[in-house]
Amino acid sequence: MNLVLDTKEPAGGAIALPVRPAKPGCVRVGGIVALLLACGSDFLLLGAEGATTYLWLHLFALTVGLVALLWPERRRPDWLTPQVRTGAPALATLANVVTLLVAQEKGGFGLGQSIVLLCLLVVALRNCPPGWALTCGLLDSVALLALPLPYYAVDPDASLVGVTALLSLAGGVTAGIAAYLRTLDNRRTQIVTETRRAERLAMAADLHDFVAHHVTGILVQTQVARMMAGAEAERKAGTEAARSVTGVPPDEAWGRLDPVLAGIERAATEALASMRRTVGVLRDHEDASGTADRRPVGDLAGIGELVRGFGGVGGVDGRAALLRHDPAIPDDLPHEVQAAAFRVVQEALTNVRRHAADATEVTVALRYAHGDLEVSVRDDGRGSARLPEAARGGGFGLVGLTERVTALGGRIRARPREDGPGWEIVAVLPAAPVSAG
Repeated sequence: MNLVLDTKEPAGGAIALPVRPAKPGCVRVGGIVALLLACGSDFLLLGAEGATTYLWLHLFALTVGLVALLWPERRRPDWLTPQVRTGAPALATLANVVTLLVAQEKGGFGLGQSIVLLCLLVVALRNCPPGWALTCGLLDSVALLALPLPYYAVDPDASLVGVTALLSLAGGVTAGIAAYLRTLDNRRTQIVTETRRAERLAMAADLHDFVAHHVTGILVQTQVARMMAGAEAERKAGTEAARSVTGVPPDEAWGRLDPVLAGIERAATEALASMRRTVGVLRDHEDASGTADRRPVGDLAGIGELVRGFGGVGGVDGRAALLRHDPAIPDDLPHEVQAAAFRVVQEALTNVRRHAADATEVTVALRYAHGDLEVSVRDDGRGSARLPEAARGGGFGLVGLTERVTALGGRIRARPREDGPGWEIVAVLPAAPVSAG
């Protein structure tokens, strides 16, 4: 019965887990009623035996135990820890037993008091911190086994072997159940902690992907802006160098500087927004409304925006990368598959900017066949124009991408193209629609 009443306290001093409160069903209410009836039978038994002299001590010990056991969790004060809840009733019971032994009076033993101590034994071994679980458990066990002693003191001929053996068996079984429940609680706490850690690490990886992609675009477009500004200065000086630098007539170079600067502003805004959303998840902080959407955006619809925002190969000639979207792709693919596809395209486009700034053609293709989503990104760059070494990153993007794709049961390859210059990244993801499951 007590196993239901005390399922929401942290085991072993671990982090308290948010558990949905159990509704007081018939079993729980019935258990509480049975416990109260058992406690009431104690007074009927003691009254029938004439053990009424120190009946108030039994009432006090029983009341302390019931209050500690049945106090609603949401209304428990901070000082009512599992140590206090299990230690105080045991001490009150032992005080009752010692008083009866000194006074040579029988009493203090009953079915209700025994059940209360057994329930508190579960609380002690399951919920107390490691340093206190054994101490409080032993204290409750001693109080339980000491209950029949006043009867033996009054009547030395009374045989208490059977009663003691029964109490010992009940205590042993209860301790075993409590230890098993504590193991389950610890295992659940460990799994939840590991899951949170893995999710936050994934969010950190997403933060890296977002910021690296957008900030790299900022760097590339800034370099282009500097080239155009230099070309404009040479044009004003009466030279024709701008034509060889930008590939456009010198009188058009300055007119194209403003859109490039607007692209810089847009990329910086996207970087800040992405970082704010992801860091909000890592901070483990909820808004007052609890409805804020902090999940980083990444799906098939986002791929189209990603490709359009690529701003042209190198950002110079204004031509956007080409997106080929298979109309056979279902609209209700699992979110994790869509997010993985988004990351593949994002990382591939970032690598084009980093390692193939001389590419003149980039093609992103999404194809669906036989229940698999194929994502491919191909460029024709020769690698002759690259970013500075400090801006090219640590080379872990594809490692994380491989981990993400293989975790979904997919496969990915990055290699030079066989049909010409450039590289290709192809990922195949199992992509059964959500409605199909």
